[in-house]
Amino acid sequence: MDIVLDIISWVLLSAGGVFVLIGGIGALRMPNLYTRMHAASVTDTMGAVLVLTGVMVQAGLTLATFKLAAVLIFLLITSPTASYALASAALLAGVKPDAGRAEDVETES
Repeated sequence: MDIVLDIISWVLLSAGGVFVLIGGIGALRMPNLYTRMHAASVTDTMGAVLVLTGVMVQAGLTLATFKLAAVLIFLLITSPTASYALASAALLAGVKPDAGRAEDVETES
């Protein structure tokens, strides 16, 4: 039974690491602020959920699991809220959502 839990845990941890890596690559490769924020926030939230779930499987039914669940709930509430606040502040600062589209780059050259 321990081997099954280890396999499940490492699958979750690996998948979470892949999501975080994809989010980092997306933040580097996307053309403007809004698409970068979207790529980073969605994949980082999913990566955090998978990593914390994998660690909770490793920890078993202990006090650490309940603390990790509390952290997970906190992240699920605050991460989308922070992304929304950042996008709203950028919009109020005058950053246009359509700046840096691929069509703009092709027409300029």
